[in-house]
Amino acid sequence: MDRNQQQNDQPTTESTKPVTGKLATLRRDPKGWVTLVLAVAAVIAFFGAAFGSGIGLWGWKSGLAALPWTGLVALIALIIAVIGVLWDRRKNRKTRWPLLGLGAIISLAFVGYLASYAMTIASLPAIHDITTDLADPPQFSALTLRADNWDNIPGADDGELRGLNPRQRWATLHQDAYPDIRSVRIDQPVAVVIEKAKRLAEDRGWDVVNVDPASGHLEATATISLFRFKDDVVIRARAAENGSASIIDMRSVSRVGTHDLGANAKRVRQFLSDLSGTTTAAS
Repeated sequence: MDRNQQQNDQPTTESTKPVTGKLATLRRDPKGWVTLVLAVAAVIAFFGAAFGSGIGLWGWKSGLAALPWTGLVALIALIIAVIGVLWDRRKNRKTRWPLLGLGAIISLAFVGYLASYAMTIASLPAIHDITTDLADPPQFSALTLRADNWDNIPGADDGELRGLNPRQRWATLHQDAYPDIRSVRIDQPVAVVIEKAKRLAEDRGWDVVNVDPASGHLEATATISLFRFKDDVVIRARAAENGSASIIDMRSVSRVGTHDLGANAKRVRQFLSDLSGTTTAAS
């Protein structure tokens, strides 16, 4: 028996066994696997943090605090993908795209999704109380306005806002950011408008807690996003033109947080547009 035959007859050791299956795939495309795993983990962590806060597993502040880290993980995945492609080109190797490409797409989409929120935060003031009437906002009776509503209003050290009290700063920031949020006139009696407002609120899934068509008053709570944030809404209708028309004001206030990312203004715009059919600002 020659030496080659003896070598072939020797038992295969653990170190000489061919690598097969998932481990072989991982070794053939490590950067693709790493990119995809990080991208998917970032997305799962994001929605997990939000959902966990929404069902009470942890506080909303903890959930929000985790979100920047998920963005960082997705960004790292995207960087790994870019470096991997550049490295393959430098080594004149063909890039394995299935895993790498999928991970890069997920990472890019997720980073873009978070970037849109960051742009919104940067472009809008950090306020959470939106109303059509800055001088005389509708007041809650069944619901309670949050105790810290006028705390942490930005601008105390700003040159243009310095010297104004929190409510004055809020009104100034509100007017600059949302000049279109105004009282509207509807050619229907107060009671009819409030009844219609009640139906619209219920259609949106809001929890209507107080409605009085005769006095032109409605209060409700809207629950939004996976965090299940709650925003309180009050609608006020006042008679105009001897009762044949109504002047409608609306207020939407976030229960927690200092920046609502424009959610309350969006709610007011859409609701009043639906309520009046074609929203017309009151004169």
